[in-house]
Amino acid sequence: MMRRRTTLLAGCTALALALGATACGGGPVSAGGGDKSLSGQTVTVAGVWSGSEQKNFQKVLDAFTAKTGAKTRFVSTGDNVSTVVGSKIEGGDAPDVVMVPQVGVVQQFAKKGWLKPLSPTAQQTITADYAPVWKNYGSVDGTLYGLYFKAAHKSTVWYSPAALAQAGVKPPQTYDEMLKDGHTVSDSGLAAFAIGGEDGWTLTDWFENVYLSQAGPQKYDALATHKLKWTDPSVVRALTTLGKLFEDKQLIAGGQKTALNTDFPGSVEKVFGPKPEAGMVYEGDFVAGVAHDQFGRTIGKDANFFPFPAVDGGTAPVVSGGDAAVVLKNGKNSAAGMKLLEYLATPEAAAVWAKAGGFLSPNRKLDLAAYGDDVTRATAKSLITAGDSLRFDMSDQAPAAFGGTKGAGEWKLLQDFLRDPSDPKGTAAQLEAAAAKAYQN
Repeated sequence: MMRRRTTLLAGCTALALALGATACGGGPVSAGGGDKSLSGQTVTVAGVWSGSEQKNFQKVLDAFTAKTGAKTRFVSTGDNVSTVVGSKIEGGDAPDVVMVPQVGVVQQFAKKGWLKPLSPTAQQTITADYAPVWKNYGSVDGTLYGLYFKAAHKSTVWYSPAALAQAGVKPPQTYDEMLKDGHTVSDSGLAAFAIGGEDGWTLTDWFENVYLSQAGPQKYDALATHKLKWTDPSVVRALTTLGKLFEDKQLIAGGQKTALNTDFPGSVEKVFGPKPEAGMVYEGDFVAGVAHDQFGRTIGKDANFFPFPAVDGGTAPVVSGGDAAVVLKNGKNSAAGMKLLEYLATPEAAAVWAKAGGFLSPNRKLDLAAYGDDVTRATAKSLITAGDSLRFDMSDQAPAAFGGTKGAGEWKLLQDFLRDPSDPKGTAAQLEAAAAKAYQN
């Protein structure tokens, strides 16, 4: 779950298909040849990943093992990473490294005194090989705690080319065109959109793309830091725009009730699975990884995307995000955890997942040849070229209580709004109440 913004990226996305890729030097990826200095030690890593993402990250961990001799253990936290990690710390079973998908949670962990500042080696690598924006998002009060290992492009609408061809429509240029084309798709036999409303974070991503394009980047930044209240007319306007989609049963596969009982992988299945129910699904570049890995779709042929379209004459939005690796003070083996983080900062580590697919790295030193197809390479290049013009996913910048907790805050309130989108002003007031409590300002 993540965040970003740049006109360079507006027409791009990360296609999560990297077959037969090569590493930085053009040959197969290898993490061998290390000094095995960590033999006999075990590093515990916690993160939200499951399924194909967990499987591909394990390849990176295995490469670290081959290089250093350290064993690794991955613990999947589910979406409530802050709650799970907090309980593990209190229970004396803290992981050594946590992959944190929210800027707000990195800040929360740092302010609670849970994090170790990054080692000089890691800091030097990040300063040299990453755009300053990534260093800023990994820092709290001037101290660098987080390394952004994985990035995402969250302004892509994925579609079945066969479904759009059957309906006789082409990828739209504006939000209004997208809804109009959606009705044409539904008239041809499939619902327009599958929505994974059971995962509240997907709904925050919908809102953020609409809001960024409609209200503009300055208000987006202000709302992300709660310098602008959620009762602002720009928020009500964005909710009203989003409500046009949410209230239209013709556009949503199975209607609102089904959407609220569909998780993110399930929404991808409704478009690219064996029994399609919809023509399109909005989410980040990682949709391609699910479509390919779980449903055997060929990216570019059976599954494609168009950029999230511009809303009400605004600029087409580009929202991005990332997973930051942090080291906990209370981990049983935090010194070895820091060695893992130093490894994750290298292009060698990024190349392992780039080869596996479903991955973008913010590391400027990663050879683009590590990615397995031209569109991914172009997207990765745009991500790097964009530099400091990137902006993070808004909910991931918020305190976890508001922007990153299942069944609470923004996630729950937008689920309630999907269930009944008739009162945008009332929803904005509820969002402001929850935000004020979480931000304590």
